[in-house]
Amino acid sequence: MINHFLSTYQMSQQEIHDLLNAAQHYHGINNGDSLLPLDTLRGKMVGLLFFEPSTRTKSSFERAAKNLGAEVVELQTASSSLVKGESVLDTARTLQAMGISALVVRHASSGIPEFLAQKLDIPVINAGDGWHQHPTQAMLDLLTIRQEYDTLAGRKVLFVGDIRHSRVARSNLFAMQAMGLKVQMAGPPTLVPPEMSALGAELVADLDKALAEADVVYLLRIQWERQQGGLLPSLAEYADYYGINNRRLELMKKEAIIMHPGPVNVGVELSAAAYDSPRSRIIKQINNGVAVRMAVLDRVLT
Repeated sequence: MINHFLSTYQMSQQEIHDLLNAAQHYHGINNGDSLLPLDTLRGKMVGLLFFEPSTRTKSSFERAAKNLGAEVVELQTASSSLVKGESVLDTARTLQAMGISALVVRHASSGIPEFLAQKLDIPVINAGDGWHQHPTQAMLDLLTIRQEYDTLAGRKVLFVGDIRHSRVARSNLFAMQAMGLKVQMAGPPTLVPPEMSALGAELVADLDKALAEADVVYLLRIQWERQQGGLLPSLAEYADYYGINNRRLELMKKEAIIMHPGPVNVGVELSAAAYDSPRSRIIKQINNGVAVRMAVLDRVLT
C-alpha cells in the first residue's frame, strides 16, 4: 500500500504523536552539530510540483529532502509543457516516469493531490490545495505548541482572521481536536463560516474575552484581494477590530504565545510590536517546518 500524506482528517492521535516525535528528533539534528545530509533517503528523488507561489513551504520541502540525502527535482510550471495544454496528471506521470520516489504537490484547486494519489504509483504529499488542506503546516504548528507546553490536551487555541478561505485553519482543526486541544475561531462574520461549528470549533464573538483565555493566539493572513469581493470594509477597520495590537497583547495570558502561518501583513493581522514581541513563535514555526517535512518524507519513503 502506498503511503500518501494528504490530509489531517481522521489522523489518529497515535499517528500524530509518532510524527511529532520524529519531527522533534529531526529538529534536534537540524539545530545541533550533526553532519548533514543524512543517508536516510540516499538514492531517492523527490519531485516538487507547485502551481501556486510559495516560499516557505517549497524551500522547506527542498531543504528537508536534501537534509535526508535525497535528490530534488523541481518543475517550473510557468515554463513547462503545462502552458502548452498538458494536464496536471500528464505532468505528474512524466515526473513519475523520470524515476521520482515521491511527489510534493501544491495547487489552487481543492482535491488535486488526492486525485493524483489515485492515479500514480508513488507517494503524494499535499503541500496545500485550495481552501481544503495543508497537513504539514498543521503538524509544524502542533510541534511548535508541544515545544511550548508539556501537554497538548486541554490547551485552548484561538484562530483569528480569514477562516473561510483558510486551508491552515481546517487542517489544524482536525489535527488539534485529535490531540485534545480546544479550538475557537473569531473574525468578521463574512469570513467565519457557520459550518466550522459543525466541525467542532467554537465560534466566538467577544474577541477580547477569548484572548484572555487562550493559550495560543493564531492569526490568519487577510488576503488583500478579498476586499474586492466586499467581504471586508477595509484593512484598516479589520486591524482595528481584529488585529493584535499593544492593547490586546496586554489582555493575553502571561504564558500565551502568538502564531501565524505567514506571510504576515504587519499592521493588519498584528502590529509590528506584536510581531516582534517575546510572545511571537512565527520564526520558530518556520524552523520547525523543515523538521516536520523531514519526518513526513521519512514516513512515506522508508
